[in-house]
Amino acid sequence: MPPVKPSVKPADPRFSCGPTAKHPGWDPARLDFSLMGRSHRSPEARARIRELNGRIRRVLGVPDDYLIGITAGSDTGAVEMALWSLLGARPVDLFGWEAFGLDWVVDTMEQLKPAGANAFVPEYGVLPDLSRANPKHDCVFTWNGTASGVRVPDGDWISDTREGLTICDATSAVFVMDMPWSKLDVTTFSWQKALGSEPAHGTIIMSPRAIQRLETHRPTWPIPKLYRLVNKGKVNLDFFDTEVINTPSLMCIEDAIDALKWAEGIGGRPAMAARTRESYGYIEAWVARTPWIDFLARDPATRSQTSACLIYNDPDYLGLNPTQRADFARRVYGLLESERVALDANAYKDAPPGLRIWCGATVEPSNVAALLPWIDWAFATVKADMFVPA
Repeated sequence: MPPVKPSVKPADPRFSCGPTAKHPGWDPARLDFSLMGRSHRSPEARARIRELNGRIRRVLGVPDDYLIGITAGSDTGAVEMALWSLLGARPVDLFGWEAFGLDWVVDTMEQLKPAGANAFVPEYGVLPDLSRANPKHDCVFTWNGTASGVRVPDGDWISDTREGLTICDATSAVFVMDMPWSKLDVTTFSWQKALGSEPAHGTIIMSPRAIQRLETHRPTWPIPKLYRLVNKGKVNLDFFDTEVINTPSLMCIEDAIDALKWAEGIGGRPAMAARTRESYGYIEAWVARTPWIDFLARDPATRSQTSACLIYNDPDYLGLNPTQRADFARRVYGLLESERVALDANAYKDAPPGLRIWCGATVEPSNVAALLPWIDWAFATVKADMFVPA
């Protein structure tokens, strides 16, 4: 007898881990497009840039002496700005346990090639040994691995008496996980992931220690204009005000302001974290009672609550070869997509086959709860088709 389809679909099937779903109630008609076609250097546009950065500071609780700037190239541009501008003064420890963290390892080790670079790269689903971070070294890491669903549990492993800088890619953690600012010298994120806002731009937040490094260290490599934060030995403070290095989209800025207004309206970061915990909680409880599914992250303490990465552990599935497993996973996701109950929820291309469900604050928890019976149905349907009794 074929599995029975659930009767209730998620009201919104968008579970992509980036760009992520728009916040509930999002409506382009609410955005102020009066500055379209204006210069980003006009007084009105500068005021909107200041408002955006001010709202980010307020919602995240960023210390007053930390500087906030807008970068081109989303979170990638923000991280690269930090790597190219700051590394080389000390040895650097690089922790990469999924796709984007590995990008920072590759770019540092193969492009910049600073002296004393150390890479710590475990297999997918495992956090590297963070105790190997040398407080005399700089440290580059991703707070939350979107592609693997593995996060650092906290910032306790970062020394309070460190001599090096910490450079943290926080794009899928910020706004819903606790960012211990005293531990972080550079923090980066993209609006399209953290806020469900439009892509193309990122944010870089720099501590006084990072600013001091900018003014006392000159890298041995040329720095492209997009990453250039120093002029005649002094940090370009205008960049951290309104003088964005590359022309920003005022439409994207309006959309990010709208997302931050929504965040403040529901209660700020604590409320965003609570929504995320609720969504993740549905998945956690479902995995606990479902024998054929598991989290890719092995240690519960390091499991991401924003990007829930799931793998199949059914005995019949595990008996398949890698090509067959990939086909099985594609067919399960294909059913979810064809039924319009989960869009863009397949595992990252370099990760083991499975599913990846965004649980960030802009996703309604009720939609996550409604999705889970559909995964049960899709898995049972594909298994019945692939393992027909002889």
